[in-house]
Amino acid sequence: MFDLSFLHVSPLTLLAVVALVGFYMGHASRRIRLPSLIGYMILGVILGPSVLHLFEESTLGDLSFITEVSLGFVAFSIGSELSLSSLRSLGPGIASIILVESFLAFAVVLAAVYLLTRDLPLAIVFGSVAPASAPAGTVAVIHEYRAKGTLTKALYAVVGFDDGLAIIIFGFAAALAKSLLIGSGTGQSIGIMHALLVPLEEIALSLVVGGLIGLLFCQMVRRLHSSHDIFIIVFGAVLLATGLSIRWHLSLILTNMVVGFVLINTRREALAHRVMAPLREVMPLLFILFFCLAGAHLKLSALPSLGLIGVVYVIARAAGLMGGAYLGGAMGHVEEKVRKYVGMGILSQAGVAIGLSLIVKHEFAQLSTRYNLPHAAEIGATVLTTITATCIFFEIIGPILTKIALEKAGEIPGPEPKPPAVRRG
Repeated sequence: MFDLSFLHVSPLTLLAVVALVGFYMGHASRRIRLPSLIGYMILGVILGPSVLHLFEESTLGDLSFITEVSLGFVAFSIGSELSLSSLRSLGPGIASIILVESFLAFAVVLAAVYLLTRDLPLAIVFGSVAPASAPAGTVAVIHEYRAKGTLTKALYAVVGFDDGLAIIIFGFAAALAKSLLIGSGTGQSIGIMHALLVPLEEIALSLVVGGLIGLLFCQMVRRLHSSHDIFIIVFGAVLLATGLSIRWHLSLILTNMVVGFVLINTRREALAHRVMAPLREVMPLLFILFFCLAGAHLKLSALPSLGLIGVVYVIARAAGLMGGAYLGGAMGHVEEKVRKYVGMGILSQAGVAIGLSLIVKHEFAQLSTRYNLPHAAEIGATVLTTITATCIFFEIIGPILTKIALEKAGEIPGPEPKPPAVRRG
């Protein structure tokens, strides 16, 4: 709309604008009863390629480490909420919710897209991306409104663990879709079980690396008391887990989550509180930077290409996740408010889903070249375009529904009462 790229604003100046203006955009969002992160994302869209072009593609690439570090801290904070005692109090229903909502989202999206397109490989790929969620949006809303209760604990567990299951589902389904395409085009097939070993290896190594860093981290903070000293060690541990995850192609969400999980389950609660206290001070700034950069990545020009397949994907994914969460909660006999509202808190979708769709585009383009299958390249382009567009919708509606769910469950504390006026004289 208004191309200001000729101004050549430095990345540091842009980050300053993001921090300062984002702070007030967040307050403006809260005044109209929306989560602050909506304001941050709107600012990112305005500064990004969709409007002012101050955040160019190259600049966003240079600043990608901020997104990765922020996700690392989000994952660490999720793990630090997953004490085994609290998970036991929620019962086996959490595992039931995670399994049923992930597989039902996969099945419902697969069926809906297939009924629309009659293209089974395309439907399988769309179904495989559907379970992936964006934990940052859910966690940001929980932090902002200081939510506490069984639904909050359940949301931490579900958004923390379902990405691992989503990666497994994607690995299996993408291999099946490629096998079908190759089989229809050449009469050959690929080993699905062999392809499944890749995501399983990724998850296993993420758990091992996260566990080792978590044990080292716990030893380093064990005798520290100063919040400043503790934060330095936390910062180093999260950067180490994030850097190794990127270098070794692991899940940085799972790796950092395990670091926090080891802390909360191997050390006394008092130490965990000392570790998390300085982190809570810096998380609001990380959320501003993270969601503004996320907004800058959202291209409004992708919305017109949403099309009927995008609408079907949005409806089917929402129905699968919310219906699956309710059904899984009923099967696991969880508390009523958890069963009713947990599905509303897990709809956000962004980085992981876009990452999976990029993998689809890349691998299916190679498939197209290697086996002369032009339809494979078409599937990759369709999935990437549609997921990018639908993520805009889910990133806006997801946090709003999370806030509504926490309100209905009574887990957002009301404003503190004002002290009584003191009469003079």
